[in-house]
Amino acid sequence: MQQPLTKVLIKVFAAGFYQVHAGILFFVFFVMVGCVPGNMLLTYHQSLMLGMTSSVVMLGLVLCVWLLYIFKSWHYVTGQFFTPDKQFLFYSSTALSRVKQLTSWCYAQVVIMAPVIIYALLTVMVGISHHYYIIPVIILVFLAGIIWCSSLLYVRVLNRLVDGSNQSLLLKFSRSWRKPYFSLYIYYIFDNKKVPYFITKGLSWLIISGVFYLFADVKTDLRVAGIAILAVITAHIVLIFEERRFEETMLSFSRNLPYNRFRLFLNFTGAYFLLLLPESIWLFSRFNPLMALQLLLAGLSIAMLFHSLLYWFGLNMDKYIQWILGLFIVLFWVIMFHLLWLLIPLNFTCAFLFFYYNYYRYEGIVSKK
Repeated sequence: MQQPLTKVLIKVFAAGFYQVHAGILFFVFFVMVGCVPGNMLLTYHQSLMLGMTSSVVMLGLVLCVWLLYIFKSWHYVTGQFFTPDKQFLFYSSTALSRVKQLTSWCYAQVVIMAPVIIYALLTVMVGISHHYYIIPVIILVFLAGIIWCSSLLYVRVLNRLVDGSNQSLLLKFSRSWRKPYFSLYIYYIFDNKKVPYFITKGLSWLIISGVFYLFADVKTDLRVAGIAILAVITAHIVLIFEERRFEETMLSFSRNLPYNRFRLFLNFTGAYFLLLLPESIWLFSRFNPLMALQLLLAGLSIAMLFHSLLYWFGLNMDKYIQWILGLFIVLFWVIMFHLLWLLIPLNFTCAFLFFYYNYYRYEGIVSKK
């Protein structure tokens, strides 16, 4: 029997999510169903599901699409916490034990992710019926992990808002340290965004482990490592988006500092280097220094490109996810054609041009969508 909190969360957040995103979901449904002739619909989707369970490349593409959907659900739900009509949650749900809160949020996230879960379960059944077992298990573990991580994120954010006066041990310990401009966001993450950070790093670990396990026979191929880095950076888009939000809400004064745009661009690159430090250590421990450096620079260039796009169209998560999805497909095929070396100067150049021409033009409006 569902708890009263579970019913409230499903009615308020899950139903609200589908109301707000009904247009996008209908469009996706039309593309998946309406664009395929009726007599070929079952065969088409069966082939698509079979491709997901037999090809790690196909699985990686689909998982990235699912991650974008999940990131959007996180953005919507956590954004609703700050609206006046949701303030009752601070005095009702937080009075329950953490276990009950987590259970209720798991149910709510399952409802929010219902389209993904239904399609994923059908894919698992198709894969098992054709004697593919490893990738179906990966899909099930992915779904369970995402649902659990989502509930952890929501509970953490809600309870953090209630106990917002508490300062982290990191800030207390580093109170007397000098803090360069590029390090401010890193301090902010470990003070306010620890849960998204560790969820992202967990996804990075799953991506890296999964890609190199499934491609064990070609693990030294630069394309495999490049695709893994691309997927890892894509998994960081929530932290990249939050960095821009942090810059506009907490560091708006920085536009008056005597820093030229090139220096600011280097500062942001330094911030993402610190953010990707665990992945950097892994790269240099697994590959030769030259290959590791190339992969690290490719990751930084992709991160800066994702970052600089937000100066162009603002903090609009819907548009951001659409651009990330399109760029992911383009960058994926560039890497597949052995052009990873070309991405580094190209991405950095495009990122700097977006940054240079839009940094002082951006008005700092945070979209509520």
